Amino acid sequence: MGKKGIKIVTIGGGSSYTPEFVEGLIKRYQEVPVRELWLVDIEAGREKLEIVGQLAKRMVEKAELPMQIHLSLNRKEALKDADFVTTQLRVGLLDARIKDERIPLKHGMIGQETNGAGGLFKALRTIPVLLDITKDIQELCPKAWLINFTNPAGMVTEALLKYSDHNKVVGVCNVPINMKFSIASLLNEEPDDVHISFGGLNHMLYGLDVHVKGTSRMKEVMELMSHTDTQLTMQNIIPLPWEENFLQALQAIPSPYHRYYYKTEEMLKKELAEYQQGKTRAEVVKEMENELFELYKDPDLNIKPPQLANRGGAYYSDSACNLISSIYTDKGDIQTLNVKNNGSITSLPADAVVEVNCVVTGHGPIPLSIGPLPTPIQGLVSQIKSFELTAVEAAVTGSYQQALLALCINPLVTDDIKAKIILDEMLEAHKEYLPQFLNRNQKNS
Repeated sequence: MGKKGIKIVTIGGGSSYTPEFVEGLIKRYQEVPVRELWLVDIEAGREKLEIVGQLAKRMVEKAELPMQIHLSLNRKEALKDADFVTTQLRVGLLDARIKDERIPLKHGMIGQETNGAGGLFKALRTIPVLLDITKDIQELCPKAWLINFTNPAGMVTEALLKYSDHNKVVGVCNVPINMKFSIASLLNEEPDDVHISFGGLNHMLYGLDVHVKGTSRMKEVMELMSHTDTQLTMQNIIPLPWEENFLQALQAIPSPYHRYYYKTEEMLKKELAEYQQGKTRAEVVKEMENELFELYKDPDLNIKPPQLANRGGAYYSDSACNLISSIYTDKGDIQTLNVKNNGSITSLPADAVVEVNCVVTGHGPIPLSIGPLPTPIQGLVSQIKSFELTAVEAAVTGSYQQALLALCINPLVTDDIKAKIILDEMLEAHKEYLPQFLNRNQKNS
């Protein structure tokens, strides 16, 4: 990495999240001197890239930093000699997400961006594109770290570490940092004083213990979560309260996404009501995005607007920028990341990707040892990992049967016949973005 500063390339640079990322880089400029930030997108994202790119330039100008912002539709031009590459793309844009949510709901099953059938199809569309990007990285900036924020982050990271030649890949998610801030608030403590032992998978993450200044406060957290109106959740997930006895017996802190698995019936009921009103989460997000980009167009705006916090990606920049900073400075701090297991969770395959606490060094993240997961959570985590591994294979090979099997393994898909109907309908709806499935004779493969 050059002494004159580093080069970062963000693929999916026209995303509404970009101002959050730029703000994070500005805040950390003294420790991470970014010389060039390249924002890259595709032709379909040209207008948004231009809008968000101009805002990024105004933000840097306001901060009076020598950080050059480049906008490009040419990925290969941008990637040359990059030190870090971040990915925050959405194949098929928000219209694809709307289909991911509406089609399963039409058949009476959960429709969600990263869970169930919606999560499978986001993976099927996204993984081939990311694998293609890693080929360019290997050719043009082989020493670069790829920091993936693209959902489903766990499955994408799994695919890249298993099927690409580029092994400097780390998945990041804002769920752990959201949980940390929420728990710090519950305990009335400063977030920097709160340490949570995390273990599991992306969007299937549990807090296994909570320490404040060296003392375990886990019992207190479980009590507070059982009796408080303040629920650990995120903008995109309904804050349904947990049943007290269940929570006390579980003795692990569920992530907001666990509501889809432990409260499936109630979550489905609420989603179906939204579906009937034409207001699925994806459709709400699309309206938010339109409003955000209207704000971004304002030539006098030179900060990240506070309305972005409603988008659901709060603390994204902290997750991504902290990781870049710690690798660049060889900091040796602890962050919760998606990495190859390597024995961290002994009850999962050593070569599978897990989401765990890691020590972040100049050579990358080193996962901390957890041992086996507690029995109450081991079964569900293993089932989701089976789903992920099968889904990744389907994405890479284009196997119809593996895609169907992945659906049926997922606990949110409750019937194999309906699963096939959903699979066929979603393959047709997304066929433009699923070239690996175009030969439908693969039903027999």
